[in-house]
Amino acid sequence: MANHKSALKRIRANETKRLRNRYQHKTTRTAIKRLRATTDKAEAWTLYKTVASMLDRLAKKNVIHKNKAANNKSKLARFVNTLAAPATPAPTATA
Repeated sequence: MANHKSALKRIRANETKRLRNRYQHKTTRTAIKRLRATTDKAEAWTLYKTVASMLDRLAKKNVIHKNKAANNKSKLARFVNTLAAPATPAPTATA
């Protein structure tokens, strides 16, 4: 156990930061899962914006590596772009 006051304070601060980082990381992972489960393109696009922001924030705080954030954002953007737009009835051709 630490003897110095500053070391004791550092232990308390590190634990607080660890819990906050864990919560934010888990929340981001859950948001990614929700985005991947979405089938509507408009809803997926709005979710993508929030998820990308969350990933950027985690990378800025060094909770995850910046390349991991970039890779996740790239994969999610490709996923959103592959979703079909809301279906409109196709015109029926009468021959």
